[in-house]
Amino acid sequence: MDSAPLLPLAATPEAWDTLLGDDAALRPGVLAIARRHRIAVDEARGAQRYDSGSLPVYALSEGTVLKLYPPEDAAHAEVEAQVLAFVDDRLPVATPRVIATGAQDGWRYLLMTRLRGRRLVEAWTDLDGRGRERVAEQTGAALGALHALDGTALRAIEPDWDDFVAAQRASAVERQRARRLAPQWLECIEPFLDAWMPEAPPRRALLHTEVMREHLMVDVAPAGGGVALTGLFDFEPAMTGHPDYEFASVGLFVTCGDARLLRRLMLAYGRRAADLDDDALPCRLMAHALLHRYSNLRWYLERLPVPGATTLEDLAR
Repeated sequence: MDSAPLLPLAATPEAWDTLLGDDAALRPGVLAIARRHRIAVDEARGAQRYDSGSLPVYALSEGTVLKLYPPEDAAHAEVEAQVLAFVDDRLPVATPRVIATGAQDGWRYLLMTRLRGRRLVEAWTDLDGRGRERVAEQTGAALGALHALDGTALRAIEPDWDDFVAAQRASAVERQRARRLAPQWLECIEPFLDAWMPEAPPRRALLHTEVMREHLMVDVAPAGGGVALTGLFDFEPAMTGHPDYEFASVGLFVTCGDARLLRRLMLAYGRRAADLDDDALPCRLMAHALLHRYSNLRWYLERLPVPGATTLEDLAR
């Protein structure tokens, strides 16, 4: 008789949502993977699950992290492993190093090194104004280095940029309607994108696509004082495409609507001051925010309300 799977499966999207949050159901499979790779999990603490993210991620030891992907996310597992191997030791900030990949009961997994520091989302309130500026500048420099890499070897990773943009443009209104965006904003989307759709990029850059405080690591008050950006992780949704697409998530989830911080970040990235003074730039970035794979304008408005705004151009600025 076949033994029961250590990582269970689910039959419906609702059941998957429940299962992905069920640590007790996943733990036997997590420990089996640790044993397979001869990783000694601390008996007192056990495998510690991180409290954020859409996929289960565990700290197995001081130096190793395990990320699990259900069967429908197998392609994301391949992308993340491939991109992490490509960027390893090529950026001014650390990224997880791939230790092993594999499968368990239909799931895919990625075993990788653990980054040092604290997540920026947790450290942000401990930073003064200059500390936040430094993090913005270091993030910009790291993204400049990422986008400068020759990503030709990764052009085959899905999705293809041209196909992706066309599909996102065609579905832009319906995707926001499904996320319960108010009708007055739904009516703005088509004319806004007609005016501000991004042109084809001069070259396709390697994009992280979800640079946010939750995915950045910092060391607060390192030797010499101040703050240092120590890591960037979660390359699962990486793709190649227009560099400006990157700044949709950056503006929403790193600088969080602070135009001054975003300007510092983009100057450190390598953009010219004259480019940043172009009144059209905010609208081009807003267009990318609407085209983004996980775009949710209703949530953005709740997170970063803009009193008095009546147009998408108002929101962009």
